[in-house]
Amino acid sequence: MNAIAPRGRMFFANPGPTNIPDSIQHAVARPSIDFNDAAFFAIYEKCVAGLKRLLKTEQHLFLYTASGHGAWEASMANLFSAGDTLLVIETGHFSESWGKMGRALGLNIETVAADWTKGVDFAALRAALAADTGHRIKGVCAVQNETATGVMLPLPEVRAALDATNHPALFLSDTISSLGCLPFEMDAWGIDCVVGGSQKGLMLPTGMSFTGVSNKALEAHKSSTIPKHYFDWTEMGGRRHKSFVGTVPTSLFYGLEESLRLIEEETLEGVLARHTRLAKAVRAAVRHWAGNGDGVTLFCQNAERASDSVTAILVPEGHDADRVRATARNSFNVSLGAGLNKLAGRVFRIGHLGDLNEPMILGTLASVEMALKLNGVPHRPGGVAAAMESLTA
Repeated sequence: MNAIAPRGRMFFANPGPTNIPDSIQHAVARPSIDFNDAAFFAIYEKCVAGLKRLLKTEQHLFLYTASGHGAWEASMANLFSAGDTLLVIETGHFSESWGKMGRALGLNIETVAADWTKGVDFAALRAALAADTGHRIKGVCAVQNETATGVMLPLPEVRAALDATNHPALFLSDTISSLGCLPFEMDAWGIDCVVGGSQKGLMLPTGMSFTGVSNKALEAHKSSTIPKHYFDWTEMGGRRHKSFVGTVPTSLFYGLEESLRLIEEETLEGVLARHTRLAKAVRAAVRHWAGNGDGVTLFCQNAERASDSVTAILVPEGHDADRVRATARNSFNVSLGAGLNKLAGRVFRIGHLGDLNEPMILGTLASVEMALKLNGVPHRPGGVAAAMESLTA
């Protein structure tokens, strides 16, 4: 006999995909329309302008029917040639994933190593760039928010390292779990290629991604020789939509129109402040749980780089983070993120990005605390009260 599913609405606390607001779900539920229809094209142009405002760029934008991985592949294929060297700043699972992708495309990948719990030492990045006197390195790849670890990378310091060494490499940034959640300024920070996706801070279904592209990057694209067609920016540039080699996902644009309306109604500053407020409450709860000295702890050990999108929680040796997740899901209808890569079974993750509020966070934390107790994972009780104190301080 199948187990009876928990009643009530699921508390979805994954770091992506994220909760989809009711108004976005209703907006997406539209009948099919010709993507060249004038009525749709007006929505399309409105969405492109809104995304550029969110990216804080006046340069170029290309969109794809793909997850963020597709946008990353498009970026590498459009900007580089086989044998080119990219310098990847290690942040965790996703920096490793992008490096693996680059190698598959015939690129030479070098890495600035970092402790996953603390983030990169920028002196090491400057040293790597300064040592490259022949400018073999054609691009520097950074993940602004490492979803696997809950550690944020300050992108202006990456730009500062490039400027300090007078290095001409293109600056590529992943904003998949940070756009609309953390401060981001493409043009002001001198970023040449920005990768984003629909399913996190934009609160949309998975399936659309995009790249913001600088004038410098678009010039570099002209000499790229990696084979491409569906992701080819030149091919896209000849189309009316300047994106999408093929059918445009019209329904997602109606959702994106509503997403941008919600963000601008709250104001971007208000959205970012809400993410900070809720993230601090989650971290307050985890620090309280860790107060007995041998319990669960924050995986991120660098308070200045703690993510406002997701918190990774390390369980003590001898305990299984996936059992905590299973209890939360099966007993309390709370969905938590799993540990990725070498953190599988060692951490669980609470996503606090997109469409959520204080009661949703407190309900998630209460369920996590019960799951810890039921699994015998050491912790100091009272984490929810600590989160409440943070929220009312």
